[in-house]
Amino acid sequence: MTGYADDLALAHRLADAADALSTARFRALDLRVESKPDLTPVSDADTAVEREIRALLATHRPGDGLIGEEYGEEYGEQPATGPDGRRWVVDPIDGTKNFVRGVPVWATLIALLEGDRAVLGLVSAPALGRRWWAATGAGAFAGPDLASGAPIRVSGVTTLADASFCYSSLTAWEEAGRLEPVLQILRDTWRSRAYGDFYGYMLLAEGALDVMVEPELSLWDVAALVPIVTEAGGTFTDLAGRPTLAGAGAGDLSAIASNGPLHGDILARLGRPAAR
Repeated sequence: MTGYADDLALAHRLADAADALSTARFRALDLRVESKPDLTPVSDADTAVEREIRALLATHRPGDGLIGEEYGEEYGEQPATGPDGRRWVVDPIDGTKNFVRGVPVWATLIALLEGDRAVLGLVSAPALGRRWWAATGAGAFAGPDLASGAPIRVSGVTTLADASFCYSSLTAWEEAGRLEPVLQILRDTWRSRAYGDFYGYMLLAEGALDVMVEPELSLWDVAALVPIVTEAGGTFTDLAGRPTLAGAGAGDLSAIASNGPLHGDILARLGRPAAR
């Protein structure tokens, strides 16, 4: 295990607390759902989970910073926990639209950043009975808990004709001006599905599919996914081919995640030049 063993153990404790809260509210008849300014839904489960994680981190990692989807950014007790220091990134419920409709594909996403580098990621999907996690240099794992996780690895597929391709909504790709290239990839691949949110990336890390792409993401959507995919042997960049999370805020990111051999082909089809 790497130097992140204690942080990884803490991430699982945070996920345990999150799972207890979110599963208690899943399919609850009195679930409260509101619309945020961007018109995306937020439930009382989203806010309760983030408040609990914030409280636990304030106790166990008071020197670290924190960025959460629902309550924004706060710095820790040490000056070094600003943008260049250690920051936890939390999406309390990724897949809120699924959550509020009773679809069991949702998860809590927890990441640890050092500067702009994601060094730890954990995805916990309690309704699926599964977690995925990774830390830099320690490999990627999946299972019900830390003690019983098994190593995971991306596939060895080398051609699009043999590949399983996963994407976010076609509407999002149309809004990004890249619908036709996505449709052509659908025609050229062996199989395609739109699993959405965290799930496509986790299936990629397990080798169950080969490419996952999204045109618009926020830091909390993606920070936990990067170390899991890359420690499983995959490649993770934005649409310009950059691996960094630098300067990321709401809607500032995009993603091409692949098993590696297919990355260049997908990037050539969907990529855009890096901003100057």
